[in-house]
Amino acid sequence: MAGSTERINNGVVTGGVEDAYGEDRATEDQPVTPWAVCIASGHSLLRDPRHNKGLSFTEKERDAHYLRGLLPPVVLSQDLQEKRLLQNVRQFEVPLQRYMALMDLQERNERLFYKLLIDNVEELLPVVYTPTVGEACQKYGSIFRRPQGLYISLKEKGRILEVLRNWPEKSIQVIVVTDGERILGLGDLGCQGMGIPVGKLALYTALGGVRPSACLPITIDVGTNNEDLLKDEFYIGLKQRRATGQEYSELLDEFMTAVRQNYGQKVLVQFEDFANHNAFTLLEKYRENHLVFNDDIQGTAAVVLAGLIASLKSVGGTLADHTFLFFGAGEAGTGIAELVALEISRQAKVSVEEARKKIWLVDSKGLIVTSRNDTLQPFKKRYAHEHEPVKDLLGAVKAIRPTALIGSAGVGRSFTKEVIEAMSSINERPIILALSNPTSQSECTAEQAYTWSQGRAIFGSGSPFDPVKYNDKLFVPAQANNAYIFPGFGLGVVISGAVRVTDDMVLAAAEGLADQVTPEHIDKGLIYPPFSIIRKISASIAARVAAKAYDLGLASQLPRPKDLVKYAESCMYTPVYRSYR
Repeated sequence: MAGSTERINNGVVTGGVEDAYGEDRATEDQPVTPWAVCIASGHSLLRDPRHNKGLSFTEKERDAHYLRGLLPPVVLSQDLQEKRLLQNVRQFEVPLQRYMALMDLQERNERLFYKLLIDNVEELLPVVYTPTVGEACQKYGSIFRRPQGLYISLKEKGRILEVLRNWPEKSIQVIVVTDGERILGLGDLGCQGMGIPVGKLALYTALGGVRPSACLPITIDVGTNNEDLLKDEFYIGLKQRRATGQEYSELLDEFMTAVRQNYGQKVLVQFEDFANHNAFTLLEKYRENHLVFNDDIQGTAAVVLAGLIASLKSVGGTLADHTFLFFGAGEAGTGIAELVALEISRQAKVSVEEARKKIWLVDSKGLIVTSRNDTLQPFKKRYAHEHEPVKDLLGAVKAIRPTALIGSAGVGRSFTKEVIEAMSSINERPIILALSNPTSQSECTAEQAYTWSQGRAIFGSGSPFDPVKYNDKLFVPAQANNAYIFPGFGLGVVISGAVRVTDDMVLAAAEGLADQVTPEHIDKGLIYPPFSIIRKISASIAARVAAKAYDLGLASQLPRPKDLVKYAESCMYTPVYRSYR
């Protein structure tokens, strides 16, 4: 909890209140003396993205910080700067150009970047995150300008702690790390996967209010099996095939140990876009002794579970009354399935094994049934039920007669007209979730779902789709975006000082998101609230997650705040310019 502090900053003593991040709030949001920022050179102040205000430096600030003459004479407000930047970004017709313009802004003026993103989140989220970030990763070597985040490769084996100490910020609360093997639905992009941790942490700040300086994006480069990248003269990573087995395991062990040694046990490590064979293994290996979270498994599961719970406000019944068919049995599909089973077991007061009987999975070989047990991976076996083999998705829909069809296989247009018509013949309001990213990999479009179901589908997707008009009614497709969950989840972990992540905390996040869906949203076809209120949503989720951490005895930030929502809101980073004395 907060406490009194007295800090020494570059020779100047400042007093203030220490927040949940362990940072003096006076140095974050209150006027700052010249000496606490930069007394040596106004030129260096303009080059520091954290303190640069561009044309918003006042006349007094320009004199106090030796900026006179280094800027044109006009003084612009931050709002006017934001308006100009938004106009500039909109002039680019190619999404990747918009992405590059925003990344340049982030490297030039941090607070203006976050204000622009927060105030225009619905418009800019697809640019800094999916789907545009996927293209950015594919072309990362070609568009590379200056490094963002920390690169740890096999060259640094035995020296990872030393590498972590090279990062200039010492008070890190959230790390997003990838090895680039399964970037979105695009496959092995190796070192170029850095765009994902950078983008995720931008959303941690913009949507969840975690301080930018407390965030650390990391790419672990163990090589790549992508032949095109290995031949690409502009590829920025190790030009060798991926390390596996003991060599890979030892590098990850050293990394996790070094993180804990350098930053303590309360730094959240979020695994991102690891291939299935490593994602489950790493989560299970480290979750008991480290503060870890896998967004592809747990974050995706939470946001989809929230959508399913919200859908019940329209279709009725409880989760236990419905049957779920998953197309895709990888880390996303099985992660969602397991969280749904856990929620069913809690609500219906049955065992998780019993709850799993309401859930069926289809993989590339067809319906997962017990007769396939000898060839199934361990995480699939728990969903192998007694049934005759079924080879294709349409056959599975007709045989199982599910209430909800959930796609996470990364196979574009696999929800055919026949599949959706079959779902619509079984259900008055079929739940159709086409979750695969990017847009080209989506199982169906919003227009297809609404048209083929005659406007009866409750639709959600992983990528954004424009509103659809069908029979004079406007449907607003819901995007099952992990950005609803992980920023608020991370904030909840930080403000509570949690030392472990549990399934109960993930369930709390899902329930918190579902609670934000109103009858008005449901009437529009929405199973998620609008992103325009995402910081309010994140504060509510953070409070739910923190409350669960306190209830489970996993919180170290004591005493427990009386109003966790207000406390979460008070801890959120705001990108308004500070005044420099």
